[in-house]
Amino acid sequence: MDFSYSEEQRQLADSIGRFVERYYDFEARRRIVESPSGWSREVWRALGELGVLALPLPVDHGGFGGRVVDVMPFMDAVGEALIVEPYVATLVGARLVGRSPSESMREDLLRAVSQGRLRMAFAHAERGARYDAGRVEARARHTEGCFVIDGEKSVVDGAPCADRMIVSARLHGGVNDPDGVALFVVDAAAPGVSMIGYRALDGRRSADVRFDGVRVAEAARVDAGADALGMIDDALDYATALVCAEAVGALRYAKDATLEYTKTRRQFGVPIASFQALQHRLVDMFIDCEQATSVALLACAAVDAEDDALQRKRTVSAAKLRISEACRRVSQEAVQLHGGMGMSDEMKLSHTFRRLTLIAQQFGDEDHHLERFAACDDALLAGGRTNAWESGS
Repeated sequence: MDFSYSEEQRQLADSIGRFVERYYDFEARRRIVESPSGWSREVWRALGELGVLALPLPVDHGGFGGRVVDVMPFMDAVGEALIVEPYVATLVGARLVGRSPSESMREDLLRAVSQGRLRMAFAHAERGARYDAGRVEARARHTEGCFVIDGEKSVVDGAPCADRMIVSARLHGGVNDPDGVALFVVDAAAPGVSMIGYRALDGRRSADVRFDGVRVAEAARVDAGADALGMIDDALDYATALVCAEAVGALRYAKDATLEYTKTRRQFGVPIASFQALQHRLVDMFIDCEQATSVALLACAAVDAEDDALQRKRTVSAAKLRISEACRRVSQEAVQLHGGMGMSDEMKLSHTFRRLTLIAQQFGDEDHHLERFAACDDALLAGGRTNAWESGS
């Protein structure tokens, strides 16, 4: 299969390369991470001017109508440069808004995102839920022409940077009931919203968010009675595909930096890259990176297809499982081959190691996606269907 970029993607990749060179060398990133806000408004404006914020959004609302695979060149750069601005968090929120039946909501929020005026976060995960997307304890009740939301959300990526949050809450039923979940747009500064923000292991900002009697208008309901859980599953698979594409850039950097180091580090009078045992390990890293590139593209293509939710889940889980394995092996090999200096804070490799470690856990670890992959296989077999790989499609 030909994995080379199209002409448009090459042009985008070149523009992104110039952007990173101008705004995001390693020292600039360190200053951004250590700043009080943990992100840069200047960089966010530059991303808007570059067009990557509008790239995947609908044409009708100020975007370019790009597919997930069109975003891959930028996500590759996010992984290589370790960009910490809340790009994925904002696009996931925009993805949910874009599936709302409310035209006014889509126009107001998506156009603001495309112009770089709005950052979003998806407040869904809760303590004790692990990776179960259907477990929602936060409650919403309808009263006096509005909704009132109470509950807590954990590890909300990008929440300290967000202007709006898409919040999942249960209108009725038990915590694991597949029905009764709804989605709401909540102003991050609304009365009753409080958060404990922190810097995660990889330098990005997250928060635990609490909602105490937060009132939102009826028009702020995103799903408007549609299948909210289906929208959540789609958004999480979309986010997973994006971080798989991000992992490709981070993996390649770790592999390239390690290869370069072994060519210059000398023992017994020769570069350590000449040792056959280390050559085998470097080849394994190369294979992991190539396979990661293939499965990331497969995951993005599956999300773009949007014609079969079961196949999408199966493919995304297969990709995330393989990506997580690659993140663990490549990052650990890179640090080991660098020796103790591989974990020093002054080296970009140590920050890449941390990001790859979190990518392996984000939106589901290996155990979760292996279990989901098997469940999808069982469902396909029960329905008398073949999967896309076995049918050759």
